[in-house]
Amino acid sequence: MKKLANDKKSIFSPVTAFKNLVKKPETVRYPAESNDAAKRYRGFHINDLEECIGCSTCQEVCVNDAISMVEMLDVPAEEGQRNERPQIDYGRCCWCGLCVDVCTTGSLEMSRDYSYIDLDPDTFIVTPAENDINQVEHPLGYLRDQSSDLLDLKRIEMEMLEPEERIDSFIEIVEGFSKEQAEKEASRCVECEICTETCPANMNIPQYIRGIFDDDLEESLQQIYEDNPLPEVCGRVCTHKCEGVCALSHRGEAISIRWLKRYAVDNVDSAEYKQVLGTEKIEQNNKKVAVVGAGPAGLSAAHYLSVMGYQITVYESKEKAGGMMRYGIPEYRLPYDALDKDIDYIESLGVNFVFNTRVGEDIELKELHENYDAVFAATGLHNGRSTRVPGTENNNVYQAVNLLADIARGKEVPVTKRLVVIGGGNVAMDIARSMARIQKDKYGEVDITVTSLETEDIMPADQEEIDEAREEGIVFKPGRGPKEIEINEDGSLAHLCTNCCVSVFDEDMNFNPTYDDSDIENYECDMVIEAIGQGGDNSYIDDQFEIEYAGPRIKINDYSQTSVNWLFAGGDIARGPDVINAIKTGHDAAVGIDKYLNDSLK
Repeated sequence: MKKLANDKKSIFSPVTAFKNLVKKPETVRYPAESNDAAKRYRGFHINDLEECIGCSTCQEVCVNDAISMVEMLDVPAEEGQRNERPQIDYGRCCWCGLCVDVCTTGSLEMSRDYSYIDLDPDTFIVTPAENDINQVEHPLGYLRDQSSDLLDLKRIEMEMLEPEERIDSFIEIVEGFSKEQAEKEASRCVECEICTETCPANMNIPQYIRGIFDDDLEESLQQIYEDNPLPEVCGRVCTHKCEGVCALSHRGEAISIRWLKRYAVDNVDSAEYKQVLGTEKIEQNNKKVAVVGAGPAGLSAAHYLSVMGYQITVYESKEKAGGMMRYGIPEYRLPYDALDKDIDYIESLGVNFVFNTRVGEDIELKELHENYDAVFAATGLHNGRSTRVPGTENNNVYQAVNLLADIARGKEVPVTKRLVVIGGGNVAMDIARSMARIQKDKYGEVDITVTSLETEDIMPADQEEIDEAREEGIVFKPGRGPKEIEINEDGSLAHLCTNCCVSVFDEDMNFNPTYDDSDIENYECDMVIEAIGQGGDNSYIDDQFEIEYAGPRIKINDYSQTSVNWLFAGGDIARGPDVINAIKTGHDAAVGIDKYLNDSLK
């Protein structure tokens, strides 16, 4: 019916109301009833609080600022997770589901529940748990699937030499990322900083990865050097605990944090370092610091102290700097040119190195105290330890650390056709794999057995080291304890006798192995190498000064300061057991020494 002029209604309009006489009435029920929502309905959030790691990725992706992270007092802050969980403000939430799509652990989901009534607006701000805002269980609604997943869960693999190729030389086996590979791998990072909290040096990991993604390697280098002056080293041999807690590892593969660090520093010319890092002109002060030991801790302290303007002299007993990085890590893992790139930059800052000088013999620690304003001791653990089982006094039984040092110096080392390595750590892997290369070159084949107290699941060596050693033909006999080295009448070795190691630690987790002598295995060999740990020689300190110890290590505070206020210590003699921890103690010592010499730390 058309409207008439002047917008008047037709006289028949009331008649149209009669159509409602035959229409089915709609009844509003009380209390209200709701129909089931669609299976993928985006209702209220639920969160598995135990599975959630507090990475805050959901907060970062929320465009409405509807998610904030709140501290949960009943949730422990542990390695790999924060004691924070997401809180939802439903006054802001638009139910887009992006938070579910980007959740790194899959803990955050949405139910089909969509109805909640309350007069108090504060109740619409909730920390979701296993049940949603109504505190009752509802069927799951919107779930992440392949079409909505915002995370790239598969890492870009580094190119590596094949086992049959790498066993023939000491050439570096990992080839490094291309620019395209590095930027693609960097794009996977969600920048949650869980890795930073786990890294012993608390490096700015997301920040330097962001620099790679933005193709700004200068920014990346600056972020790296904030906390780590040995990035070429750590880009290759860091124990990369950060990757073990990477948020992506809960649903996929961790970011290649170590390899990305290597890419950044490999692709910045060392000639540009001073300009990039702002160290072309350092304001000097008139104070001097002596560093004892040119390993990672000593080099780290020397770097940061020199940047602060101190005059640094490093005393090193060996002919070159690097410590166990040079004389303990094989070149196929850490090429000398990469190590030297880090060291050369530190030296360019004005650090003076005095080589072939052993403190305690060629110069006394007391003399350093007299000539310098402070001393940092970081002499490391260079002395091998023996199992001391019968037969270890034989001339065909060697210490791994001594052989590794000789290999690094280019010296010819003894090698036989049948060889057994005792030990389950990275040093055992390094010597076994190094000797495999020498053995292959001399005899054309590899016949090396590695035996350790630990079963493979608890061996302290990195799993990748174990896997690569096995690929190179090395045989593993884990869970065995050395009982005796049998000697032939002519003085040659017959075999290593082992028994089953039932347990390595006692109920208090103290090292206290127990054995089953009814389970015996013999491994024929012409040569045995012990790699069961190292010890240090602190006599240069102990003979002259009263110093406190915490167990076998020198006791230090948060600034690496010992009980003798002018003496600071770091690295393996104070904290262990790897390069990145040593770097951290060196950095702490630099800060502590600066405070001490400026009268704020006594």
